Amino acid sequence: MAGRIPEDFIAEVRSNVNIVDVISQYVSLEKKGKDYIGLCPFHQEKTPSFTVNEEKQFFKCFGCGKGGNVFKFLMYKDNLTFPESVQRVAEFAHIAMPAGYNANGGTKLSPIMRINKDAVDFYHRVLLTTKAGERGMQYAKKRQLDSDTLEHFKIGYAPKEDNVLITYLRGKGYKDDELAQSGLFVQTQDGRLFDRFRDRLMFPLEDENGRSIGFSGRRISNDKTEAKYMNSPETEVFTKSKVLFHFAEAKKAARSEDHLVLYEGYMDVIAAYKAGIKSGVASMGTSLTDDQVYMLRRVTPNIIVNYDGDDPGVHAEERAARMFSKDGNFNLGIVVLPEKLDPDEYVRKYGAEKYRGEIKGALTPTDFFLKRLAQKYNLDNDREKITYLNEAVKEISQVKNPVEQDMYLEKLSRSAGVSLNSLKANLARERRKNNRARSHTRTRNRDYYAQQPNDLNLGDPATSVDTLPIQQTEVQKHPSQSRLLYLFIHSANAQQYLQEGKFHFPDQDYETLSQLWLKFAATHENPQIDSFLDFIPEQLQGIIVDAELAHMPKDFTIQEINEHVFALQKRSIYSQLNELQNQLQDAKRREDVQKTIEVTQKIIELKRILG
Repeated sequence: MAGRIPEDFIAEVRSNVNIVDVISQYVSLEKKGKDYIGLCPFHQEKTPSFTVNEEKQFFKCFGCGKGGNVFKFLMYKDNLTFPESVQRVAEFAHIAMPAGYNANGGTKLSPIMRINKDAVDFYHRVLLTTKAGERGMQYAKKRQLDSDTLEHFKIGYAPKEDNVLITYLRGKGYKDDELAQSGLFVQTQDGRLFDRFRDRLMFPLEDENGRSIGFSGRRISNDKTEAKYMNSPETEVFTKSKVLFHFAEAKKAARSEDHLVLYEGYMDVIAAYKAGIKSGVASMGTSLTDDQVYMLRRVTPNIIVNYDGDDPGVHAEERAARMFSKDGNFNLGIVVLPEKLDPDEYVRKYGAEKYRGEIKGALTPTDFFLKRLAQKYNLDNDREKITYLNEAVKEISQVKNPVEQDMYLEKLSRSAGVSLNSLKANLARERRKNNRARSHTRTRNRDYYAQQPNDLNLGDPATSVDTLPIQQTEVQKHPSQSRLLYLFIHSANAQQYLQEGKFHFPDQDYETLSQLWLKFAATHENPQIDSFLDFIPEQLQGIIVDAELAHMPKDFTIQEINEHVFALQKRSIYSQLNELQNQLQDAKRREDVQKTIEVTQKIIELKRILG
């Protein structure tokens, strides 16, 4: 199982990392009792079902069923082989791989990722070191991009010529069919390839692990017939709706800054970075998507939205705020910069310190919507003022926290010069309307699903389409076998007692695990359950993980073991009785007297055992 990597090295790597620290790079974890919980990185869910146990060093999602140790997590998350996962964890622990281990330079990248990585290096070198890059460097200086910024974001320049990158990559040995799939080239009808990006400042796009997957090129000419920004087309590694610019670096900064800041454009992220806000991200020039919202939520619930201050930017903030509110699990802040400035313009005009103050002073979504409402009405006109107050109370009625509702009502009362009691009366009326609407929706959904054929398997109408039902664990499906296997592994006395009693697990998977543990323990000086997980077939690992995360006690009595053994014997007897009853019916149908007597005697004997 360990391939060419020595088992003692694998054990050393595993023992020098904390699975919580590794998984925290992908998921925002919250301590709940003995475990940490968060949103699963393998499927979308509203309520956290992803659990990490620090003591056992295992993870488990009770929604999609995935589980295992730190190596298994990275194998699932980053599509790694086991040796690649060991190497990744070793890098995290700052442990050098053993001499003679050839990992081909680390984790293997797909051809498209390797092409993109080489293109990043090429464009960056062109900008910094070549005469052809001087035009790009002049534009970079004009946008106040210093050397540290250019280095951090790996910004480059694509020259005007249409065959510079293609010539370079062919020289590195790439084939034209690989290059055509990378998205970096335009292919003519006769099959010729030309550079897609020309005369553009190049911003590399990365996945959440920092691997290059595409580009966005910023036009530096004044030719308005060309798009200001051009993105790589979607490929097998790049899907715009599932990528956030600067996400790999921003999620690291989120641990110290305690939030992520969402921007509209790359230059805004860069301006914020220069101003000392390292946790900025941006969508790919498109509207915010549900996938991107979920990516943010996995890292932190604390999100600040700072789009451009012009009308389209503020409308986009409204839409984003509604999307985050729909999820309901965010602590959201909204920043609207004065003078309709975007973050880049604001930093250049007012400086970094003042901009950081704007971020700290972010509005709550309700404050943001109330301010937007006030701007739509003439509050000196009583008729419009009444309409405004009704709309404002509707907005406040969406707030779930009663304390927050009171706070906003008091603000509204002071600013509008109306009594607090009258606003509370209106709020009570709105809440009753909301409750009736929710009740009507629940009833309508329940009636609809009740009318559907059973074989459609539509599930509970209250279950979101992007969640999975909580799966039964192995412990829930096989409680006695799980408990006996746990004791068989963790207690030499229990193991000896079961072996002396000639006990065998009725389920073949459990029996296989018990035999594998005996072999593992016989060949390892200090056998540990986390090491054992890497020793056994993947299809059996879930049984071990579920048993370990069930928080079973290690102490036991012989009576407990006997009760579990007898429960399994009873299950086996009932199974035999069902089979014998079928045989009995068959014998009677065939009027086979001898067979009928024989089967009847067996049934009596089994029932006598049951008592």
